[in-house]
Amino acid sequence: MAKGKAPRRTLDSYTLRNINKTIKAGDCVLMRPAERSKPQYVARIERIEADARGGNVKVHVRWYYRPEESIGGRRQFHGSKEVFLSDHYDVQSADTIEAKCTVHSFKSYTKLDAVGNDDFFCRFEYNSATGAFNPDRVAVYCKCEMPYNPDDLMVQCEGCSDW
Repeated sequence: MAKGKAPRRTLDSYTLRNINKTIKAGDCVLMRPAERSKPQYVARIERIEADARGGNVKVHVRWYYRPEESIGGRRQFHGSKEVFLSDHYDVQSADTIEAKCTVHSFKSYTKLDAVGNDDFFCRFEYNSATGAFNPDRVAVYCKCEMPYNPDDLMVQCEGCSDW
């Protein structure tokens, strides 16, 4: 007789021994890429599960995409730390988590005094199948009519007083 699949249970939190951090649903994390030359993947934890003995911990994640991973690629107004919350869900081993990170709203990111390696921002949701963004427009500024890139210094326009 074939063995049945072992029952899994949902965990409220899990401590990652390799980084000595506790994760829970809703946290954002950096995950190890298959190729070391690639940047770490950014994901939001949706659920944490373990086998009946508390081992073999899996995380259900919702991926963030970087602009270069999206249809259309990186554009001039995309910030270097910009990510898009996608509709792409997956299950990964908790062992692939390398660090916790923070994905800020665009507004809160622009107010940070200092941006750390583990700080990112998101102003769009991304449909990975169609390449569509929500919202499908972003506010433009001044005479250049470009969306704001938080990596670029903005100065006040003498004509319209916009920043």
